Amino acid sequence: MALIVQKYGGTSVGSVERIQAVAQRVYKTVKAGNSLVVVVSAMGKTTDGLVKLANEISPNPSRREMDMLLSTGEQVTIALLSMALQELGQPAISMTGAQVGIVTEAEHSRARILHIETTRLTRHINEGKVVVVAGFQGTTSAGEMEITTLGRGGSDTSAVAIAAALRANFCEIYTDVPGILTTDPRLVAEAQLMDAITCNEMLELASLGAKVLHPRAVEIARNYGVPLVVRSSWTDHPGTWVTSAKPQGRSLINLEIARPVDNVEFDTDQAKVALLRVPDKPGVAARLFGEISRQKVDVDLIIQSIHEGNSNDIAFTVTTPILKRAEAVTAAIAPALRSQSNPKFDEAEVMVEHNIAKVSIAGAGMIGRPGVAAKMFATLAAAGVNIQMISTSEVKVSCVVNAAECDRAVSALRTAFEIEAKSKGELLTPNLCTDAINRVSTPNPCTDAINRVSAPHSSPIPPVRGVALDLNQARLAIRQLPDRPGMAAKLFGLLAQHNISVDMIIQSQRCRVIDGVPRRDIAFTVSRMDGESAKEMLTQVAAELGWGEVVLDSAIAKVSIVGAGMVGQPGVAAKMFEALAQQQINIQMIATSEIKISCVVAQEQGVKALQAIHAAFGLAGSEKFVVPA
Repeated sequence: MALIVQKYGGTSVGSVERIQAVAQRVYKTVKAGNSLVVVVSAMGKTTDGLVKLANEISPNPSRREMDMLLSTGEQVTIALLSMALQELGQPAISMTGAQVGIVTEAEHSRARILHIETTRLTRHINEGKVVVVAGFQGTTSAGEMEITTLGRGGSDTSAVAIAAALRANFCEIYTDVPGILTTDPRLVAEAQLMDAITCNEMLELASLGAKVLHPRAVEIARNYGVPLVVRSSWTDHPGTWVTSAKPQGRSLINLEIARPVDNVEFDTDQAKVALLRVPDKPGVAARLFGEISRQKVDVDLIIQSIHEGNSNDIAFTVTTPILKRAEAVTAAIAPALRSQSNPKFDEAEVMVEHNIAKVSIAGAGMIGRPGVAAKMFATLAAAGVNIQMISTSEVKVSCVVNAAECDRAVSALRTAFEIEAKSKGELLTPNLCTDAINRVSTPNPCTDAINRVSAPHSSPIPPVRGVALDLNQARLAIRQLPDRPGMAAKLFGLLAQHNISVDMIIQSQRCRVIDGVPRRDIAFTVSRMDGESAKEMLTQVAAELGWGEVVLDSAIAKVSIVGAGMVGQPGVAAKMFEALAQQQINIQMIATSEIKISCVVAQEQGVKALQAIHAAFGLAGSEKFVVPA
């Protein structure tokens, strides 16, 4: 017998007929010999209707009362589904988040789960009942007993957290698509279904706007080794497995607010090549990295900063042994770029820097926590370490620093984030393997699919697993920021204090001295809804801190490719940039991590960019997926 947690989204329970269909699926699963907990969302557009009602009463309702209101939506669903199960002769009981023991922090509308009291839940399971739980909600600890909601995607988060707390064999997420696709089927009908994807890859895709799974749910699955599968409510397709490394024995106390950083990583075998003042026009990055790819030069970090006039800077890091080859390729292509440059501007210039190191913090717990990156920057500043490059992803923040300062930086970061030093020479890279499903020891119909995915004879992992588009970001740029330790810490510390999460961060390579002070530009992306308030706040402090102009651009789109298989494959970035160049799409910013490459483009070109990149990597399948209404 397996213990399974199933979650059904709003479209899956959007009508009485659909609730009855879910009941039939649940009943069938129980009759196969399994114990079941079912987590459900509010029916269809119920939550949207409740929000509309609130806005008719008040343009700015309190978050507490909104939680009280919105939590009622799931209560309707749990009662109806329990009734439907009882009509089939299956014992069932409905429970709210509070009744099931989901205890959260006292943060209305965006609470994180602290722990789950499983005693009552376990008793009902042992009595043979299906426990139907209201997703998206919880309660504060004894005393206040305030109803809280978990924010967008909260039912996913509830389901995976319950699976972790119960040590369930696996968690099934039922949705309106047959699994995890290579991109949004609403934008590319030929999006291909994946059999499996790693948690790290899914974290990146989920955080980039892929709406099948919420990143907080993936974070919990990764941290606690919960086997996770995404399936369609409408078919019996086996779906997509989200795989993770073996659990690290984390405590279930402070479940979502435990230590956000798992590792401090470093690489001292690095050098930086920068191409300054290249034309800000389509095709430049494609030309540069196409030639780099042809010369078999493997690039690590790539950044392209915001443009200045009609020119831009592109920088990348390589391992020391191939530096001379990388430098030669860049120097050879620079004259071709110069010939295109506007004569009013300085010519393109190649800049090489030896003796650098990459220092990173890694961990799934940093998702949506504005203070983590700020803490890293503040720690480096306190240690007197200046940051030369910054690269961010959902599971990692990397900084390029002087190699002589690497040991000091690593030691300071380990102390700040309470990370024990690994043995000498031990690699500190998170394990992306797909063998974590060993926990599913009870015979069930899902294990065959997992074994096929993780078997040694499986085909090689493709370099790119998915393409994502985020149309909900804005870019802020601060001109002429003093280039000294502590500036990034001050900037991102201020944003963290105002609870503003930052995504991409790019620091310009061009440095100019003004009044004896070296200065650089820095740009970053935030949620579009935070753009205006962030600009207003930063503009107020810019003058007193000696910063330059604060510029906001809300008409941007971020398109990204994700794949663990891109490591060690030089041509991946070049192929992405070439796909954009062929569509005459100009790249405004570039940022990379080991398993992700992101480009900022104009908002009106976002969908075309996604479609071009998806086609370039041959990700289309033979079947067209239509998302049910």
